[in-house]
Amino acid sequence: MALLLKNAHVVDPAVELDGIMDVLVDGDKIAAVGEGLTAEGAEVLDLTGKYLVPGLVDMHVHLREPGYEAKGDIESETAAAAKGGFTGVCSMPNTDPVTDNGVVIEYVKSVAAVKGHCRVYPSGAMTKGLKGEVISEMGNMVAHGAVAFTDDGRGVQGAGMLRRAMDYGKMFGKVFMSHCQDEDLVGEGQINEGVVSTRLGLLGWPAEGEEIQIARDIQIAELTGAKLHIQHISTAKGLEYVRAAKAKGLPVTCEATPHHLFLTEEVFDGTYDTCHKVNPPLRTAADTEALIAGVLDGTVDAIVTDHAPHSDWEKSREFELAPFGMIGLETSLALVITNLIKTGKMGYARMVELMSSKPREILGLEPVTIAEGSVADITVFDADATWTVDENEFVSHAKNSGFKGAELTGRATDVFVGGKRTLAEGVVC
Repeated sequence: MALLLKNAHVVDPAVELDGIMDVLVDGDKIAAVGEGLTAEGAEVLDLTGKYLVPGLVDMHVHLREPGYEAKGDIESETAAAAKGGFTGVCSMPNTDPVTDNGVVIEYVKSVAAVKGHCRVYPSGAMTKGLKGEVISEMGNMVAHGAVAFTDDGRGVQGAGMLRRAMDYGKMFGKVFMSHCQDEDLVGEGQINEGVVSTRLGLLGWPAEGEEIQIARDIQIAELTGAKLHIQHISTAKGLEYVRAAKAKGLPVTCEATPHHLFLTEEVFDGTYDTCHKVNPPLRTAADTEALIAGVLDGTVDAIVTDHAPHSDWEKSREFELAPFGMIGLETSLALVITNLIKTGKMGYARMVELMSSKPREILGLEPVTIAEGSVADITVFDADATWTVDENEFVSHAKNSGFKGAELTGRATDVFVGGKRTLAEGVVC
């Protein structure tokens, strides 16, 4: 049955749309876009007062399956994605077994096809076992559907190893996504090195531990000609390196997370809340200001969550023993609307670029637009809905959000993946 979405405020800068109109979905494709549409026999959904945009994509998500299902799995975390308004996610390879061959890629895809609530685009490891010693089975993974290469979770430590991986893997045309962390310099660092780490007696993680590898990886990308994407950038200087690379015309992009944009190291107090322990760590107010400026001027290409579910018992351990990471799929859209759009810093068109079109472009996915013939991956949200982040309402298997208790504005109401409704009036289908 066809579906007629009526009276939505459609925003899609790719096709220069920004106004009230109707969208007709027939099967898995958009059949028509315009004002006053009718379709005999179609199910009609009135979206008056709501925004409709090309389906959101989060290009940095940990689904935990296979191997870490106690933290979360493909079913639970794609449900969280749907709840947050996403039609697709790119899964990271730090699973058990590591996603470093076509068999694991196929496993992720097959489970997602049966149990997933959104599209799953698996990335593959650059090196076998994420050990940074031997190139992974890149061609085999691409043949089975890998969209990118990354050793996310630790990053490639050897410059020569990274060069070999890029020289070999660039033949497949995929992007190399880099987790920038000099392990020798960072050591056992827990939070950003500075006043707060000193006050709390925690080992510091210097910004240089990230920035040195950003600079290195950009140079190696220039040497090899490979496409490079800097993951979860967190420092002002690191962003300057990316800005300079773009000015030189290098194929370098970067992403930022809501927690690095809207939280600082000052959130740490005597409670030692491990939900704020993330990798890379929360930085200074000056860093967040620089990142927001980068979002607004186009230096930052995508907003991602680095969604990292952990079990309650893991995050309840002593600070030094608790794992890094927080969940973010269910709060990302609202945080962007609350902190960037409702404050007048940017508009919905830029949000669509950051959370929909650019992630697809970087990953080499089929473009999705609100236009006739496009696949019907659609996100609908109420930009004025107000709500409080409550861990008891999370659909994710995990509860480790750094934004619990936050008062937010904006929330996804309906999501369609290939014309199929995966979120209906705020409830995961």
